[in-house]
Amino acid sequence: MVQKFKERWQIQHNWQLLFPVLGVLILAYSAFKLSYIFIKESHIIFNILLSVVIYFLLIKFVLFTFKKLENKWKVNYRWEFIRIYIVFAVTGSSSLYVSKPLMKLIGITKENLGSGLYWILYIIIGLIFYQILLVSIGWIFGQFDFFWTFVKKLLKRIGFKRFLS
Repeated sequence: MVQKFKERWQIQHNWQLLFPVLGVLILAYSAFKLSYIFIKESHIIFNILLSVVIYFLLIKFVLFTFKKLENKWKVNYRWEFIRIYIVFAVTGSSSLYVSKPLMKLIGITKENLGSGLYWILYIIIGLIFYQILLVSIGWIFGQFDFFWTFVKKLLKRIGFKRFLS
């Protein structure tokens, strides 16, 4: 069974199994956090049951997106898709955690700017840190080239083409 899994995901070395394991754990944690959002006040058994349902839906969605992106993203091995998804997950969460304290440090609050302008600045600052963190965390996970190309494409699409030439 493990050999079949390794063949399917093109895993040559046992250390590469770390990424599917991390992926499964991250999806399980995400499913539990989502179930908790939906039913905070319920018994833990209901949260676990809903987590299992959400987990299987997330697995189906992730495998569906793997198939859709397999020809679009240029990776050497299928297991690298999992590594790339982990980088996206860590980066998305991290950019929000970095943005909020930075805004407090600068003195940007809902009270002094109003809710609308606060959220616009929060999104802009979050996107700036997202780009920086995406390349940095991608480098840590051994996917610098993929994420540098990804960030350059994104920046070109939002109008920064002349700065990237």
